[in-house]
Amino acid sequence: MLRKHLTFTGRVQGVGFRYRAHSIATSLGLTGYVKNNYNGSVEAEVQGKNAQIEEFVERLKNSSYIRVDYVAEYDVPLREDKSFRIEY
Repeated sequence: MLRKHLTFTGRVQGVGFRYRAHSIATSLGLTGYVKNNYNGSVEAEVQGKNAQIEEFVERLKNSSYIRVDYVAEYDVPLREDKSFRIEY
């Protein structure tokens, strides 16, 4: 089990990115959150198995209307999240 902090850049705001991220994370059994940043990027923290997190990122990259140019990621400490949520 691990937790990653991800920052997505590209065409990631105004295209349903957060809702798609929520749907994918929930279907994969991941916990954490996703939110828009003021600079036009989207950040997420996802917790689960490494293969699940990799699948999460790949499915977002291959989503309609979304264009991910770059994903910055680093490990962060595990948390006791119960679900995956959209933060506003």
